[in-house]
Amino acid sequence: MTPLRTALYQGRPGVPSSTAETLDALAAAARRAADAGARLLLTNELYLTGYALGSAVLDRAETADGPGARAVARIAAEHGLAIGYGYPERAGTVIHNSLQLIGPDGDRLAHYRKTHLFGDYEGTYFTPGDEPVVQADLDGVRLGMLICYDVEFPEPVRAHALAGTELLLTPTALMRPYEIVPQTIVPARAWESQLYIAYANRCGTEGDFTFAGLSCLAAPDGTVRARAGAGEDLIIADVDPALLKASRAENTYLHDRRPELYSSLT
Repeated sequence: MTPLRTALYQGRPGVPSSTAETLDALAAAARRAADAGARLLLTNELYLTGYALGSAVLDRAETADGPGARAVARIAAEHGLAIGYGYPERAGTVIHNSLQLIGPDGDRLAHYRKTHLFGDYEGTYFTPGDEPVVQADLDGVRLGMLICYDVEFPEPVRAHALAGTELLLTPTALMRPYEIVPQTIVPARAWESQLYIAYANRCGTEGDFTFAGLSCLAAPDGTVRARAGAGEDLIIADVDPALLKASRAENTYLHDRRPELYSSLT
């Protein structure tokens, strides 16, 4: 079982002037990640456009097969690694806060729409998705997909664990003063549901939002295998299926559950 080397790109602060700017930065990050042996690169929430767009998000949103997707596919294929990136998705008359995963050959592996929207801004401009568990396979590792606020609820993470997810990709735009999420909640989620979580946050200030940074790769044994600081950063660590197997054998939360007692949760 070969570890899956995973890179998290905590991109440049501020709202980018154009998608071309974020794509240039992504290409540079992909080159660095590939040179370090990574097979997967994850960016943060709404990476292509920036987060704090206000009503401009309506103009900058694009379809899942739009020019941004085609550009990311070229970068992925050039460097031979999968890329997960956040973007505002135009789907008919609505806008979703979405995560698209492109494979190392440039083909789409999976697509997810954020199910738990946070705050007035997201509630005003985005429509929540309704598919809780989206998965894909990469190099023998089962990947799952959530976005930011989704991971703060135990239920979606547990649903992924029960569906066999081994590495949960979570692009994020977490603001201050909620540093408790990457510092405490994300490692706890990885421990209680026995999976890896790749949590790629934004950094810096956009309008009224100041983002916390602190992107991390949390492991099922409760440790953090890599941690970013407060500014632009690229962190790299291995997702080890052997460690996951050993951790699940020692920590039997998933096996010891009693679902018949939990009907009141739904």
